[in-house]
Amino acid sequence: MLLPRDLLLLPWRRATAAGEAIARRLNHHRAPPFSDPDDDPPFTRLAERPPRAPSKKKKKEEEDQGGRIRPPEPASSDLPFDFRYSYSETDPAWRPIGFREPTRFSPFGPGRLDRPWDGVAAAAARGEGAGAAATSREEVLGEPLAEEEVAQLVERYRHSDCSRQINLGKGGVTHNMIDDIHNHWKRAEAVRIKCLGVPTLDMDNICFHLEDKTGGKVIYRNINILILYRGRNYDPKQRPQIPLMLWKPLAPIYPRLVQNVADGLTFEKTKELRNTGLNSSPLMKLTRNGVYVNVVDRVREAFKTVEVVRLDCSHVGSSDCKKIGVKLRDLVPCVPLLFKDEQIILWRGKVKQENSVSLQFSPEPS
Repeated sequence: MLLPRDLLLLPWRRATAAGEAIARRLNHHRAPPFSDPDDDPPFTRLAERPPRAPSKKKKKEEEDQGGRIRPPEPASSDLPFDFRYSYSETDPAWRPIGFREPTRFSPFGPGRLDRPWDGVAAAAARGEGAGAAATSREEVLGEPLAEEEVAQLVERYRHSDCSRQINLGKGGVTHNMIDDIHNHWKRAEAVRIKCLGVPTLDMDNICFHLEDKTGGKVIYRNINILILYRGRNYDPKQRPQIPLMLWKPLAPIYPRLVQNVADGLTFEKTKELRNTGLNSSPLMKLTRNGVYVNVVDRVREAFKTVEVVRLDCSHVGSSDCKKIGVKLRDLVPCVPLLFKDEQIILWRGKVKQENSVSLQFSPEPS
């Protein structure tokens, strides 16, 4: 029986024909048992190459080193001060009561510094290095700048679009920042430093540590902007060697900042002062990473009329709130009573009360 021509071209017939073509093509590439050895069909397994012999240069280096790689020698520095993570935000007089990490873990790395790390600082060798450092600093600074030279440097570096700028945050004057300043001094006479956050409460402290640790001189100061000059005789090739910290060490554990009962008061009186401060209107509202240069003066002025002051530190962070309280305690001075819900309650202290009473009832001199 003969089928029509259209039935021969049905889809199932075309699929079968295509399958047969593919099968013939695969059978064509399949190597028969007695095929030509020169034939190279696809997916042929290549012979494994033998491993390469070590180069003569590498072998010679291993022989010179005794067959093992020696660790680098620990770095040494002639700087006369102790190495700390932050110089402006820590006080050597504060002694911690505990540590959050083992003290054997130095932030400079294992075996990379010849100074022992005690969990807070890497102490320098005590000697006569301080006097020599002061003499060398005076030699590097040279003659004082004239007013025209200062005005020229200030005009060049005081603008916000200055490329030679370093941002100083809540960490204050950190150890690695000293190296950054010297790196800028390679190609620039001065560097612009923009200060933000908690360190701006005490700008005098920042200026002191910048000049003391770098050897430069602050020639311009406007609110939170500083310009640090390197000196007339500064030579980048003779800059001090500053080992870098590889990570930020965990802060030690210090005694409690706020006691349950304030000194000189009873528990009921302390509780009453805390409630009074929480219910009073805030003196100021501080922002995160703001400029706090006028906070100390405002608190001192407020303590002339009121006994308790509240500072609103919403969105500042609990850590920064405690740092602000510590600085105000030493700068005003005052007594922190409470840190709650990012609110700081400060008491002017019993000494302030006694002084005000004595001045009020003291007889006038005749």
